[in-house]
Amino acid sequence: MQGFLNPLNIVIQRHLPILNSLYSKQRKMMLKGFLMRFPEHLSSEKQIIQLRLKNPTTVKLGHYKCNSRYDQLNLIEEKRLTAMCHGQLYQQRMKKAFDKKVKPRVFREGDLVLKKVLSFVPDSRGKWTPNYEGPYVVKRAFSGGALMLTTMDGEDFTRPVNSDAVKKYFA
Repeated sequence: MQGFLNPLNIVIQRHLPILNSLYSKQRKMMLKGFLMRFPEHLSSEKQIIQLRLKNPTTVKLGHYKCNSRYDQLNLIEEKRLTAMCHGQLYQQRMKKAFDKKVKPRVFREGDLVLKKVLSFVPDSRGKWTPNYEGPYVVKRAFSGGALMLTTMDGEDFTRPVNSDAVKKYFA
């Protein structure tokens, strides 16, 4: 059992002075702000009755309670910050991996495309209904991925279509 605890004790002994100095600096800063806001809380005294002697003794516990609560707040805030940093790093790694694999689809004016059927249209063919309709011609391509389409006859669509809902048609 002692062989298991020795490496942990070494790690704790290395990191403990660093953590203590960080907490003491933060505690001093917060305590100054606390004293300016609530000076009446530090003057509170508690009576502790000793059971053996039956003598009431007064002990000031306000400063101790303030420090322990402040330490707990620091721990919570530190855990929140580390979780937020880990989340941001994870999102950056996922974005980099996604961008590495995905090729952006570029549409130009005059390209033939098929538009995905997005709305549910009651059709008697059941699951054999076509997934795409068209072909359509790209009239104008915007930078955000929106496309203005026209039919082969030259009729314009009133609304733009997202480039995710179309695919190129090779005739």
